[in-house]
Amino acid sequence: MPRYALLATHSSGQPPAEAGAASGVVLFLDASGNPEGHPVAAFAGQLPGVVREIESRGLRWVWEHTRDWYPQLLAAGVRIERAHDLALSRAILRHAPAAAGSAYAAGLGTAGDDAAPVPAALLPPPRTPANQGSLFEEPPPAAASAEALAAEFARQLAAVDASPQGRRLQLLLAAEAAGALVAAEMEHHGVPWDTARHVALLEDSLGPRTPEGSRPARLEELAAELRAALGAPQLNPDSQQELLRALHRCGIEARNTSQWELAEFDHPALEVLNRYKKLSRLHSANGWAWLDAWVSEGRFRPEYVVGGVVTGRWSSRGGGALQIPHSIRDAVRPDPGHVLVVADAAQLEPRILAALSRDRALADAARGRDLYQGIADLGFGGDRASAKIAMLGAMYGGTSGESGRLLPQLTRTFPQAVAFVEDAARTGAAGGDVATYLGRGAPPASSAWRAAQRSTTADEQRRADAAARARGRFTRNFVVQGTAAEWALCWLGGLRRRLHAESVPLGRGGLVFFLHDEVMLHVPAESADQVVRIVQESAAEAAELIFGRIPVEFPVGVATVDSYADAK
Repeated sequence: MPRYALLATHSSGQPPAEAGAASGVVLFLDASGNPEGHPVAAFAGQLPGVVREIESRGLRWVWEHTRDWYPQLLAAGVRIERAHDLALSRAILRHAPAAAGSAYAAGLGTAGDDAAPVPAALLPPPRTPANQGSLFEEPPPAAASAEALAAEFARQLAAVDASPQGRRLQLLLAAEAAGALVAAEMEHHGVPWDTARHVALLEDSLGPRTPEGSRPARLEELAAELRAALGAPQLNPDSQQELLRALHRCGIEARNTSQWELAEFDHPALEVLNRYKKLSRLHSANGWAWLDAWVSEGRFRPEYVVGGVVTGRWSSRGGGALQIPHSIRDAVRPDPGHVLVVADAAQLEPRILAALSRDRALADAARGRDLYQGIADLGFGGDRASAKIAMLGAMYGGTSGESGRLLPQLTRTFPQAVAFVEDAARTGAAGGDVATYLGRGAPPASSAWRAAQRSTTADEQRRADAAARARGRFTRNFVVQGTAAEWALCWLGGLRRRLHAESVPLGRGGLVFFLHDEVMLHVPAESADQVVRIVQESAAEAAELIFGRIPVEFPVGVATVDSYADAK
């Protein structure tokens, strides 16, 4: 019996000229990825029905990019339970140390290849032919493209099966593909958005809307106030160069106008500048132009890029999806009769470090309480702020300043946790490979980096040493942040599966937003308690799925609210 159904487009990527040509070709595959039975041609307009019928058989779909197919299927009311995304899997297997010895990875060029894989969602989608004709027939010769994809899928399966870490890699590829399904569904549902409330927030902060290219009234007032404070009547505060010159004339010898740089100086104009910059960011990033471009029919629909960051974290393309600022969160409001369920994992990365390092003392510090306070009580005399600085410094490579001063105490209290990140840093600094718990590999050191490490002059060696330390800081955090991203993917996938398995009434929504360790669901009010339970159970399930039964807790805070602004 077939286990997979591979969906591919016409091999030429162009709409065939003849009427009735296929818009999709389905190949049925066995457990090893080998074609089984006759391929099926599905025609435009009828593709959703074909997919729905095959989906009912419980097969896992295989395709090049989830974005190629799933949005149009969702628009037609077709939900996919499971998939394998060839492009996302390709990007993972290319750098996965556990797959490095496979013929598939060797063909992709893993070791010593400076060209990073392009995230699947950044590749252009194919042009889907608009054709019509009979529902099933033998596909035209151009369906060979589906056979090529099937051959690659078989090689991917073989690479995973042959790996000593095959079970972990298999889970990672499945979680990544599930994440792609969730991303498409979130884009389809959209974040519920109250346009009138957004406009009111903008008017309260900036004043009435002005023509494009001109400043709103409050910004113009602050610009005039800033000119007076700096004694620069012609200053354009949006010009970095003009602003720096004006600051220097007032004795503020800043190198740039960042908040961190200006914090070193004391001048009355800086308070005005901070207020101006805050409102200017609101106007440019989430003002009226943003609202026009990104919100329609009461929904904000960003475009998520799954695996867009090398650690496996998501990024977004346009709209600032991963940065909904507090100043406009009150515009995120549910439809009548619905609520928002907002959940976030508490202190996820240090808990991940406890699991990775098997540091029982750190696991104990996190049990049943705030993790940073637990760390403080064990090793820092109850000083939570110092404990947090020390832990973040250990995970992110802060070896100087306050975090460097506190690191020895952290090492004495949690030796296994600190040793784990230090080992990852040493490996990276030496040009070695590191990977997350499930096997996502960090991009290998480039040939230019390796050449620099062979430098001979004193100046070149200093630069090479600095580059080695920088790579060590990256690999130190990669293993923790990347594994945290894997936990979040498993949380998302489990949440999605449970919502469907329990037939939760979702009304106009479901999962609508995800940011690293936070999810938002838009659900009918009567479903809220059930959804809260599923959110928490899915978090516990994710930890056990990855690590097995371990003494590390992964608590999730959940709020049921009528405005995103009330969630935290």
